[in-house]
Amino acid sequence: MRLWTLAAALIVAAQTAAAQGVVSYTTEQPFEDVAFGLETAIVNEGLVIDHVSHVGDMLERTRADVGSDVELYANADAYTFCSAIVSREVMEADMMNIAFCPYAIFIAERADTPGEVMIGFRAFPEGEMQKVQALLDGIVRTAIGME
Repeated sequence: MRLWTLAAALIVAAQTAAAQGVVSYTTEQPFEDVAFGLETAIVNEGLVIDHVSHVGDMLERTRADVGSDVELYANADAYTFCSAIVSREVMEADMMNIAFCPYAIFIAERADTPGEVMIGFRAFPEGEMQKVQALLDGIVRTAIGME
């Protein structure tokens, strides 16, 4: 029984640790609406979208090539961008913060939960990078109408 309890605790700890690396929100808004909201929120911050990576399309296109029959996402994109102001602030504090740039926000609709869209980003370390986390969190919350 103790082994079972320990195994369950380790699984919960691993899931918690993995979840702590990502900040995400779930909405029932259509994927296209969330994408439009995200694009608008980024532009309204005075930022420029550098690239939209169509992760879901790539995974679906290469699914058979890698020997998988698992459909992961109905839709999944990642938007990358940077903020000259915030990036300068965090890099003046520590030049190694360049490792976090550009910043990315993902939108994903899992294939097994259609109609439920996730939007989020990687969590950033404590300290100066919390300025970036606050920026991204504000953009995400605006995109889905939480702000």
